[in-house]
Amino acid sequence: MTTDLATKVAALAPWFHNIDLGDGIATAPDHFLGDYPRSKFRRFADALPADMSGKTVLDIGCNAGFYSVEMKRRGAARVLGIDSDDRYLAQARLASAALGFEGIEFAKLSVYDVAALRERFDLVIFMGVLYHLRHPLLALDLIREHVVGDMLLFQTMQRGSNAVIDVPEDHPFHAPGSFKPPAIFDDPAYPRMHFIEREYAHDWTNWWAPNRAGSEAMLRAAGFAIEAHPEEEVYICRVAPVPYVEFGPAAVYPARGDAA
Repeated sequence: MTTDLATKVAALAPWFHNIDLGDGIATAPDHFLGDYPRSKFRRFADALPADMSGKTVLDIGCNAGFYSVEMKRRGAARVLGIDSDDRYLAQARLASAALGFEGIEFAKLSVYDVAALRERFDLVIFMGVLYHLRHPLLALDLIREHVVGDMLLFQTMQRGSNAVIDVPEDHPFHAPGSFKPPAIFDDPAYPRMHFIEREYAHDWTNWWAPNRAGSEAMLRAAGFAIEAHPEEEVYICRVAPVPYVEFGPAAVYPARGDAA
């Protein structure tokens, strides 16, 4: 049985999630980031409810299902993992079954199509996805509008300054007394998104890398209040009013509506 499982794990390689399946079988024991994502999860695990009994969870971009399994392990009543990659979904189904969590659901769905779920979840996990998207703010808008019922667990790769500055409510077109742009745009702590035109770490799907201020500003712009920042790239957020909705879809998309 152990040999059969090892053969199935090998057939679905490469794995990005290193998951300990027991009996000496790990899915990515030579991961370039070490015991990933378990090593990362340890740094913020205590910031999430230890008891998820009765809660529903949506894991967007679930990959091999590490976080889906962890939420089911905490007693979540329902866990749905979605991904657009068939191999990741096959990995997730294999890993969850091998660990005895056959009750986790997995489905092929893009983050841009979450409205099709027509359901809100107590916790939405959006880890390690934003920087792979060509339209990251749209994805956050859709998540906020259609599937988050209460809490968002968010993580993205960040590059650049880790500092954050207060930005003005309204930016002047010119710096005072000149025709130059305001100097605040040159501050490394100003919210920004680094656009990656070519591959990053041999991966052509790495499109964006916000700095810390950029991540936080995007979350607020999409209608999330940052409740905790337990790890360098991880945020725990609650649903908040979406700013600028009165200006319509030119300012924020989607401006209104509900999946129900």
